[in-house]
Amino acid sequence: MWTGRRAFTLIELLVVIAIIAVLMAILMPALHRAKEQGQRAACLNNLKNLQLAWIVYADDNDDRIVCGDSGEYALPKGEVYWVKRDYNLTNVEQKIQMIREGGLYPYTRTESVYKCPQGVRGETRTYSIADSMNCKSWDARRQMVKKKSLIKDAPFRIVFLDDGGEGFAHMGGWTTYSIEQKWWDPPPVRHGDGTNWSFVDGHIDYHKWEDPRTIAFGKLVPPHAFNTDDQTGNPDLRWAAIAVWGQDSVR
Repeated sequence: MWTGRRAFTLIELLVVIAIIAVLMAILMPALHRAKEQGQRAACLNNLKNLQLAWIVYADDNDDRIVCGDSGEYALPKGEVYWVKRDYNLTNVEQKIQMIREGGLYPYTRTESVYKCPQGVRGETRTYSIADSMNCKSWDARRQMVKKKSLIKDAPFRIVFLDDGGEGFAHMGGWTTYSIEQKWWDPPPVRHGDGTNWSFVDGHIDYHKWEDPRTIAFGKLVPPHAFNTDDQTGNPDLRWAAIAVWGQDSVR
């Protein structure tokens, strides 16, 4: 019995598929941006928690800040690592234990705040502390501080950053050789060609790199230390040097 129904023709199906493909091509970048912005916001919230823990630790310890190293350098007498050394560990539970044994864990009690949502499987920590924050001095211009009250220009000096801390446990190198004007390790670029930071005064912020040379070096896979390309006049180097070591580091 004739029902009056008519099936789609092949051409009609192809037209529908083409329209869907066009819509997906338009929507996917927007969805990707929305997802990244959500992950960036969650990452900033993690840094906020860590920064508050860092501040309270100093308040509880007569203004002395926690050691910014995570076990790469020899621990000075009386210092406490913010997290224990987790390099070369492959067992996730062991890595988490290194977090729990760190000086800031009593002020956070949540392992998840140590990892950005964009971290990969097996990572437990993606954040690092600047060398200037009681980690390592490099020269007369790049001197670390041990007491919070001695840090000049607190709103502009960074403490934590999201740099994939499993591989870059310190910031001694990549921040800058300010005199030579070159990067050491590649700067982090996974948050939309920039990264998230926390500052001594407690605020957090996202900083996007300006110079294409910075982004190109940051995207090298695998990462290559000691960038040899000409970085003269790179504004990102200057910003990083001041944020980590202070204004005197670039004079």
